[in-house]
Amino acid sequence: MDEKNKETVILGIICRGTSKFDKISQESNIKSKDLETILQKLENLELIKVDEKKSWIGTKIEINPTEKGYREFEQKLKILQEKWNQLENTYKSGNKQELKQKLKEDKSVLPSMMMFGIIDMMMFSMMFSMIGANIGSFIPADDMGGVDEGVDDMGGVDEGVDDMGGSGIGDDGGFDIDIGF
Repeated sequence: MDEKNKETVILGIICRGTSKFDKISQESNIKSKDLETILQKLENLELIKVDEKKSWIGTKIEINPTEKGYREFEQKLKILQEKWNQLENTYKSGNKQELKQKLKEDKSVLPSMMMFGIIDMMMFSMMFSMIGANIGSFIPADDMGGVDEGVDDMGGVDEGVDDMGGSGIGDDGGFDIDIGF
């Protein structure tokens, strides 16, 4: 993901209510050092403000959007929505070459569209099917921050083995009883 889109993603996460550094880093899948740089830039642009609140436990740092930050994020969302609408219309026109070209042009904003729920995943997969490509050829796995692939429900790594030691494939955990029909 390019720097401009990282800024949009971070601003969006903050505008949607996440105010703690570690949570922003986790949600955005951006390393702490890079996140610090981006937050500093957003603060210099007056899109966010950093508030230090002192309590008997210690100092609590919260990162909040400014009014200007909210407006900027809403504007970016509108632009992303317009780009998605263009992609959708191109798909519906049936022009494979034009769709492929538009997907290549918008390659850098696709992860942002996914993160903010702009993309209809069914339509998105049909687009890739139409041009004979897969999503991985357009979006690197590192940029798929919002997708929990390879992680089980308890936050551990999914190793393909269920709780009972089986493979989990085709095993619904029920009893297999032949009743004679």
